[in-house]
Amino acid sequence: MKEKEKGIANVTQLAEFDEIIDVRSPAEFAEDHVPGAVNCPVLDNEERIRIGTLHKQESPFAAKKAGAALVARNIAAHLEQRFSERDRIWRPLIYCWRGGKRSGAFTHVLRQIGWDAQQLDGGYKAYRRHVIAKLEILPGRFSFRVVGGATGSGKSHLLTALATHGAQMLDLEALAAHKGSVLGDLPDEAQPSQKMFDSLLLAALQRLDPARPVFVEAESRKIGNLQIGDALLDAMRASPCLRIEATTAARVEFLLRDYAYFLADPARLLRQLDCLRGLQSAETLARWRELAERGEWPALVGELLEQHYDVLYQRSQGGNYPQFAQAPRYATDDLSPAGLERLTKAILATELANK
Repeated sequence: MKEKEKGIANVTQLAEFDEIIDVRSPAEFAEDHVPGAVNCPVLDNEERIRIGTLHKQESPFAAKKAGAALVARNIAAHLEQRFSERDRIWRPLIYCWRGGKRSGAFTHVLRQIGWDAQQLDGGYKAYRRHVIAKLEILPGRFSFRVVGGATGSGKSHLLTALATHGAQMLDLEALAAHKGSVLGDLPDEAQPSQKMFDSLLLAALQRLDPARPVFVEAESRKIGNLQIGDALLDAMRASPCLRIEATTAARVEFLLRDYAYFLADPARLLRQLDCLRGLQSAETLARWRELAERGEWPALVGELLEQHYDVLYQRSQGGNYPQFAQAPRYATDDLSPAGLERLTKAILATELANK
């Protein structure tokens, strides 16, 4: 019997379905899931723990009996609340942890209704193996253009501007929900798990065309708490670079705009400055705290750049990116949206001339 006839699909077929349904618990889903999947748990977090405890303390039979009742009720609720308006040709893919009972039950009900529902063979575990394998291979297929420049040079914003002009870009900091520095935590967004970052990264890479260059910001191995895999990092470090050389005044102005949430919440900034203990002297940190408490933001940002970030930048770029020394340089004293637009056009003109 063909796999389709049995209602089983493999991980290479994810793009073939109208909807991907993750029937694991919300906690499992939050850690990682197929990008774009919807969470329709057949057991919620508490129910999953309860059934697991029953399995251990009483018997597998008692757990299955109690679990079946919960699963049936939850599937019914999802059908009524989420899927009642789906038409006859709707084709969903369903997965759980290992492609076992939870996704099997959901798939069975949908197929009995008449939908061509498919169960993911091997479940999330098969998907996770697929992600790891693809991230070891896919980065080597791209021609990257690594955007370098000191902290506050507007590199992430430049990537966005390049994309608006039709260029391909990979924004690792957006995927990681972090600005890549010790003060890079976003105010209202936690970083994803490492597994979720990997999933988002793979999805982003799969949307790119290997026949066209991909602009990416020069990154270290870690972005906040997350790590960039060896294959991608090696591909980036072996790639041609371009270098943004913005004046200190332009960088200070840019950072005051880009980190405006610190100005609105000085206590948050003071907490973040504590992360620099061991990297800066107690006297320097005390001065920076005093500047923050007095609201002397341009002076504080200028000293942070000069005494901390620029020192790290000088140490790291040449060692991590061998082609950085020979990179074409783009000087600017304006990192406003208009200034970034001019930089974008200059970079794309050079890229076109070098084809």
